[in-house]
Amino acid sequence: MGTSFVLLVVTIMGIFIRTHEAQLAYDYYKFSCPFVESTVRTEMLKIFLSDISSPAAFVRLLFHDCQVQGCDASILLQSHDLSCNSEMESSRNFGVRKLDMINHIKTVLENKCPGQVSCADIIAMAAKESVFFTRGPEIRIPLGRKDSVMCSSSQQADANIPGPGISLNKLLHIFTSHGMTIEESVSMLGAHTLGVGHCLNIASRLYDGNPDDQMNLGFEAHLKWKCPTRVPLTNLTFVPIDSTPIAFDNQYFKDLLMGKALFGIDSTIARDPLTNPIVTRFATDQDYFFKVFSSAFVKLSSTKVLTAKEGEVRRQCYRRN
Repeated sequence: MGTSFVLLVVTIMGIFIRTHEAQLAYDYYKFSCPFVESTVRTEMLKIFLSDISSPAAFVRLLFHDCQVQGCDASILLQSHDLSCNSEMESSRNFGVRKLDMINHIKTVLENKCPGQVSCADIIAMAAKESVFFTRGPEIRIPLGRKDSVMCSSSQQADANIPGPGISLNKLLHIFTSHGMTIEESVSMLGAHTLGVGHCLNIASRLYDGNPDDQMNLGFEAHLKWKCPTRVPLTNLTFVPIDSTPIAFDNQYFKDLLMGKALFGIDSTIARDPLTNPIVTRFATDQDYFFKVFSSAFVKLSSTKVLTAKEGEVRRQCYRRN
């Protein structure tokens, strides 16, 4: 009887888990808003054509949203609608942008299928389109996320969004806590292939007396030319993270192996015995990198999602209903 009872409990738990997971589905909007993905793709194309740097911003926005409370669009909530400070007031969200474009896409969708598509789903779709339009893999993700009705805060962002000096162990813990393998975790850092890094975030690496002897000397000289002071004269100074900053490719990993790592964590994954073989394979096999990254992206964008009655579909992304 004891064994039968255990099997019954396991079966019930399995049904519950599958039911919960089923609330995210690849055809979630088949009847409520069948043209949602084509609409998002059309609007994103307009944004990309007006700002070639925007894809990096949307990919970063997804990670910063999912890292605090889960993928629930809490990052879009403004302080005047909250009993606590907005996540965007955190210094860890420095440089995060394009929130207004998520609101724009939401308005377009509200006109077509009011009250159906969540802001959390729009963030996820915007990020995957950003990867695709920059020549990266076309990633299919399940939809059905709901938007948070809970208070988000800058304090939560401070505690949960990693800084530029994060250790490898802590970074791997973040990604593996989302269900990723070590290989998938390293692939997520490959998103650095898009965009730039601000001098504010690399100055300590360049000037605090802790030189990285693996850094290419020419690259180090270039960084010091672009970021000539320990305290940047303006927060607007930046350098590309890899040599193809508007293309989603495996150049990031190639650059790491040549000693051209912008952030400390980038240099670490290229040198650590655990991750170096992964970096090397991604650098030599772009298709394999795309395959692993696509799997990791689905896991990231499904982190602690709210479904059914756990959240809501906001009418406006920056405020709760």
